[in-house]
Amino acid sequence: MERFWSVSRRAFLLGAGATAVAARAFGRGHAMRRIAPNRASEAFDPDVELDLICKRGETPILAGAPTRVWRYVGNLIKGPANALTAAPDAYLGPLLRFSKGQKVRIRLRNELPEETITHWHGLHVPMLMDGHPTAAIDPGETYVYEFEIRNRAGMYFYHPHTHEKTATQVYRGLAGAIIVEDEEERALGLPSGEFEIPLVIQDRSFDDDNQLAYGGDMHTSMFGFYGDRVLVNGRCDFSLDVASRAYRLRILNGSNARIYKLCWDDRTPLTVIGVDGGLLERAETRPYVMLAPAERVDLLVDFSGRPQGAKLTMLSGAFYGLIPPMAQRMMGSDLAMGEEFPLFTAQVTKASSDSWKLPKKLSTIRRFRQEDIANLDNPIPIAITMAHMAMLLNGRPYDHDDIEPRERIPVDTTQLIEIFHERGGMGMGMGMGGMGDMGMAGMGRMEMMGGGGMMRGRMGGMGMERGMGRGMGMMGMMSMAHPIHLHGQQFEIIERRFEGDEDAYASIRDGFIDSGLKDTVLVAPGERLRIVKPFGDFKGRFMYHCHNLEHEDAGMMREFSVE
Repeated sequence: MERFWSVSRRAFLLGAGATAVAARAFGRGHAMRRIAPNRASEAFDPDVELDLICKRGETPILAGAPTRVWRYVGNLIKGPANALTAAPDAYLGPLLRFSKGQKVRIRLRNELPEETITHWHGLHVPMLMDGHPTAAIDPGETYVYEFEIRNRAGMYFYHPHTHEKTATQVYRGLAGAIIVEDEEERALGLPSGEFEIPLVIQDRSFDDDNQLAYGGDMHTSMFGFYGDRVLVNGRCDFSLDVASRAYRLRILNGSNARIYKLCWDDRTPLTVIGVDGGLLERAETRPYVMLAPAERVDLLVDFSGRPQGAKLTMLSGAFYGLIPPMAQRMMGSDLAMGEEFPLFTAQVTKASSDSWKLPKKLSTIRRFRQEDIANLDNPIPIAITMAHMAMLLNGRPYDHDDIEPRERIPVDTTQLIEIFHERGGMGMGMGMGGMGDMGMAGMGRMEMMGGGGMMRGRMGGMGMERGMGRGMGMMGMMSMAHPIHLHGQQFEIIERRFEGDEDAYASIRDGFIDSGLKDTVLVAPGERLRIVKPFGDFKGRFMYHCHNLEHEDAGMMREFSVE
């Protein structure tokens, strides 16, 4: 019997017996206002045109019966042959490969039993082409995307962004990778073809009939879904056969909530050449890389000098402090987050005489200057609140009709944004307009409530405040890391400050790659980040949210109105 339960915010609240105040803070559970499906424009002449169909299917994942999934199926109508490559024997959508400057038309057809819409994660496109929840289409409808590829070379991806249904639709299988190329990257001669390998890491659980099992209980909604098996490119026990030469591994964390700490079992250092927004300026060597949901990392792995038969296993290494101990006990997964477990293996099966030298300079990144920033002395806050029955940003749940003054951004400006964990109270019903009491300027109310001291040790994450009363005790117990994603153009991380459990932080801090351009950033408990983000070219509503998908569906999402 298939165990697959979806939980809405409203059902979660009723099942948990929340108060009316908590329900108002957690979210309205209202119906999303919809726009008409976009149609093809006669004036748009695409270089690449394809159909992308959302449909039900089944695929072999475990031994025995096939698993029922939802998937993207593609059909290339016009463009280079490599613009669309089907994923073999997997539920993942086809790999899409575009070049900077190409004009792309994608016809998304919904053959699912419920509404859906697709977001092009990391691509800089107009609002109507971004996969906004208001653009969701009903079964049988088609939505036409038309946009120009403006991004620099990098790995991006696509997935549903359906109101309150993103987590379950992604979990059922709706996701696929995008690779963008440009002339700067081509000139480097990086490993390509069979030596360039995209890897999508996801965790899943299965019932006794090999069907996807999804726990739609209050613990899943509060902390996210954590499966008991790791799939790579939609397959269990994934293994790569490699030659003794250089490879490019392009890795995406496609999980709903799980954070990975990538490292080799023999502790060979990782050579990082890129992140979300493309190549770094120079390669960086790290003992491990932290990879939160929706983050990507580009690794150069040289198997030269390793004998035939040699095997390397990519692990998720041990760490702690990113999820509350109470969540560890409740999630019920055999793979506790923060414990060491294998992800995939690479085995040298043939010798190669090919040699390749990593260039000292990989790319040029235009760095933002202070004079570029419109609000240097008044950064925009993104305050994360995860309290009892509250999933909030800036003290408010998602509502498309609720735009605060600080969320109105002049088009073609560059903004300083500060992301931090709200510590000044439960956050119930507090809007951004009231951030003066609780915001970045001082956290004055926190001090009045007795904040300041930190509790050391592993209980309660990295920054449990003491002396804040029962409400803050609950908040500390639920403190956890959040991957924050901002739609639109990539941003630059300019500062990362931490106050909390230094021992816990030491298990993760060397795995943050902040030197490249990003669209998703992991904010650990006790961290305060400053980023610089451009809002160029396009007006409209562009979302920012936690990419723990259960949190997103539960209301930890807001949007900027670019005007």
